[in-house]
Amino acid sequence: MALLIGCIADDLTGATDVAVTFSREGLSVIQVNGVPDATLKVPEADAIVVALKSRTIAAPGAVAQSLAALDWLRRRDARHIYFKICSTFDSTPAGNIGPVGDALCEAIGARLNVVTPAYPRNARTVYQGHLFVGEALLSDTGMRTHPLTPMTDSNLVHVLASQTRHRVGLLPSAVVAQGQDAVAAKLAALGDEGCRHVIADAIDDAQLQTLGAAVTPRMLATGGAGLAAGMAATLRAKTETSRAAAIDWPRGPGVILAGSCSTATLGQLAKVKDTLPQRQLDPIELAKDPGTTQATIDWARQQLGDKPVLIYASAAPEQVAAAQAALGRDRAAQVVEDALREIASALAAAGVNRFVVAGGETSGAVVEALGVRALAIGPEIAPGVPWTRAADGKPYALALKSGNFGGPDFFTRAFEVAP
Repeated sequence: MALLIGCIADDLTGATDVAVTFSREGLSVIQVNGVPDATLKVPEADAIVVALKSRTIAAPGAVAQSLAALDWLRRRDARHIYFKICSTFDSTPAGNIGPVGDALCEAIGARLNVVTPAYPRNARTVYQGHLFVGEALLSDTGMRTHPLTPMTDSNLVHVLASQTRHRVGLLPSAVVAQGQDAVAAKLAALGDEGCRHVIADAIDDAQLQTLGAAVTPRMLATGGAGLAAGMAATLRAKTETSRAAAIDWPRGPGVILAGSCSTATLGQLAKVKDTLPQRQLDPIELAKDPGTTQATIDWARQQLGDKPVLIYASAAPEQVAAAQAALGRDRAAQVVEDALREIASALAAAGVNRFVVAGGETSGAVVEALGVRALAIGPEIAPGVPWTRAADGKPYALALKSGNFGGPDFFTRAFEVAP
């Protein structure tokens, strides 16, 4: 079976987001974690999503990982390459969206890279190049104080231009509203003007469908799950696809592991504050006393039962700032990631086989700890967040949530809809 889309995602939850989008549009899809090696065997599928952990690492490393994933996908004759980024354009002036986009363009020979994180289903829209979350500019949301990728500028043309040596253009909403032919003409004109990357406006699903149809003839596109949906719908209309095989779901104990400090995740934690056995991890305490992690594991083992156990390092901005001041930004993040990785591994050994994880970095750490290399996509809990099942022989079900995704009752709903 031809591989219609090979997708390179810059973090694990973003990969799961786009994988469930492809599945929802009728494509068969497999997600693999990390750059696959020659020994990894995956079922045939219309789409394969390679989940990297490249969003916040140094740009040269992100480029190297992305090019390795590209090589693996092209060896499987992928007709289209999609670079999946966060719907809040998480990045810094040093990258990594621009450097990876440049490298992919050069490797593929793509003249133009259309870029949009718009995802109206999750209240992300782009207008005149500015990214909105609901009715607020991105820079007026909690992303302004994100501990790793603070987004203080909502103008994506400016943001991307700071990350690339190439010219960045704008495809405005007024042109997208005129349809596929108008979009194609405008993109050709922007290419003639020397643009390598183009930020595309999209204010609703209809515009994303137009963009998806317009970029599908191109080898490369970049964006959130919204543009991916438009491309998948176009491809689905042109091909016969197979359905994924039935999935055998585990029914054992569950745990919630949260490392995200996003406003959405903090609200979700508050919703279950008094209903679940829980323990909070403090980065300063973790750094000071390595025994804190083992104590948390010992406590959690005694709590396993009908209710999921909640362990979280999520904290309000002032608490995050205090930890970063005491330990440094990178060290504060690392001690939390290391602790959650160790906790996940120990609880899996204790019989936990259902994991709900909040945060891209946290999800990457947990999947690494569990040794899961491939995932099959199951039922959706919230837009962009499905249950997944290890597809490489491991006995785990995982729900991997981007920090910003899901409604206030996400953690409760996850176990209500668990298959």
